[in-house]
Amino acid sequence: MGIQNVKLLLTDVDGILTDGKVYGGGKDEFVGFDIQDGIGHRLAVTGGIRVGWLSGRVSRPVALRAKQLKVPILYQGQLDKLTTARALCAKEGLKLSQVAYLGDDLIDLPLLTRVGWSATVPYGRPEVRKAVHYVTRAGAGDGAFREVVEKILKAKGLWARALRLFHQTNGHKASFSHDVFD
Repeated sequence: MGIQNVKLLLTDVDGILTDGKVYGGGKDEFVGFDIQDGIGHRLAVTGGIRVGWLSGRVSRPVALRAKQLKVPILYQGQLDKLTTARALCAKEGLKLSQVAYLGDDLIDLPLLTRVGWSATVPYGRPEVRKAVHYVTRAGAGDGAFREVVEKILKAKGLWARALRLFHQTNGHKASFSHDVFD
């Protein structure tokens, strides 16, 4: 199987989409997301790859960012990510071999070792780096997700199509959505 068969791209959040740091805590929690990763989500969608987030924590900023990006699959508070992914695959009519997963820590290992293609960030735990197919050049919360999206789309021969559709649907719009700032 491998990267050419990916239909669903799942990612951990903390330590992949963010730098893994949580500022504040409780109701005043803050985390940072990279804008290039947001565009990576749009590129994945225009390229025909479904995207989902699996997080071990429950976080309001994560839910808000997922809503802004229109991420169709968001599971929070999921410590057993393999079981969650298996249930999701059953619901979506997919096999784990058609899933790519990005994770950085030991909690991610069971899923990373069973999907069709897996990746981590440079500072992912040593056991994780040994288990995955690819280690990104970009760091966590610094474009690693976007790098993986581009790698998958190019491997599947969908990069040019994804770019064309991205520009058709996003490239000529210069207005701001007020709900993003509310």
